[in-house]
Amino acid sequence: MAEPTIICPQCKTEIKLTESLAAPLLEATKRDFEQRLAQKDADAAKRDAALREREAALAKSQETLDEQVAEKLKQQRAVIVAEEARKAKLALSNDLEQKSKEILEIQAILKQKDEKLAEAQKVQADLLRKQRELDDAKRELDLTVEKRVQAGLTATRDQARKEAEESLKLKVLEKEQTILGMQKQIEELKRKAEQGSQQLQGEVQELELESLLAAKFPLDQIHPVPKGEFGGDTLQRVTGPFGQVCGTILWESKRTKNWSDGWLVKLREDQRQAKAELAVIVSQALPKDIDTFDLLDGVWVVHPKAALPVAMALRQSLMEVAAARQATEGKQTKMEMVYGYLMGPRFRQRVQAIVEAFSTMQEDLEKERKAIMKQWAKREEQIGRVMQATVGMYGDLQGIAGKSLQEIEGLEFPALDAPSDENPSDES
Repeated sequence: MAEPTIICPQCKTEIKLTESLAAPLLEATKRDFEQRLAQKDADAAKRDAALREREAALAKSQETLDEQVAEKLKQQRAVIVAEEARKAKLALSNDLEQKSKEILEIQAILKQKDEKLAEAQKVQADLLRKQRELDDAKRELDLTVEKRVQAGLTATRDQARKEAEESLKLKVLEKEQTILGMQKQIEELKRKAEQGSQQLQGEVQELELESLLAAKFPLDQIHPVPKGEFGGDTLQRVTGPFGQVCGTILWESKRTKNWSDGWLVKLREDQRQAKAELAVIVSQALPKDIDTFDLLDGVWVVHPKAALPVAMALRQSLMEVAAARQATEGKQTKMEMVYGYLMGPRFRQRVQAIVEAFSTMQEDLEKERKAIMKQWAKREEQIGRVMQATVGMYGDLQGIAGKSLQEIEGLEFPALDAPSDENPSDES
């Protein structure tokens, strides 16, 4: 093994490191290494002391942090209490949101009903298609059997056809009844969904009318009609300047998009039940020939913007009639009382009720007559189609079987009968 050497920096001479030469260098290197090691130990001790100081400071910071967390929790509890109070105040808004969800659920139900209706229509179309396929297959079977058995099969085949038609007719009727039931359910749901908003709007207009009448005529007695009674909305008992009752006006409030003539008949009946001298309908929608107000079949029809002027005029007329009646009170005989009854509104209302009842009976009779005529025409057309199909089927069979097919009374056509030698079965 070669000994280590060093080179002199001055003369560039290579000198071998013997033990005598290397000893002082090793000793110096060892002392330097020990000093460095001692310095590192001192530095490590200093770092340990600094670390212990830092741990003490960290513990102190932890205590401070715990105090801050407790204070923060206290603040959070106060915030939670305030939040719960705010949530309690939002209960009404949640109720409104619940109503909106119910409306959405109703709309979803309507959508499901529409989908079921579409499925039922599809089933009906499949049923009609299968009926056509069944009729085609049945005709092919009848022709095959007729070639093999040429006598006595017509009655059996007609009976089978009638039974098949009756069975299919019952199935079609069942599907039609199912579809009608679904349509009625859909219409009922739509009517209930629309009835809520219309009823709310009508009640708002009714309350507004009552407040206007009460403010304009403080002497009169304005009473809202309870639900379930004779049907009007408000009764106005006109009171004179001396406290005497001059008459009664029955008010009906409507807030819909379209006018209905049935309101007049109903309000006249309600007027008779309430024993009111006058009846008024306040409606946003008016008949075509009326702009603001008019007397229609004994009932005043008024737009809301003209309700107060019409009320003032009607009230004044009742007061004048009451004054005239009071001036002649005590002078009437029995004949005059009868004459007054005949000329008064109650007799006219009674006769009007009788006429309306007869008119309704006449309209119902006319509707029944039209329905029966429509049913007769439908049956006649169905019988014609059955006869036409029967004649066509008989002609097809006669073209196949020729004279061997038994004649059926009412279906024979001697001038059009084909000769027996042209029977296609013979050619085959």
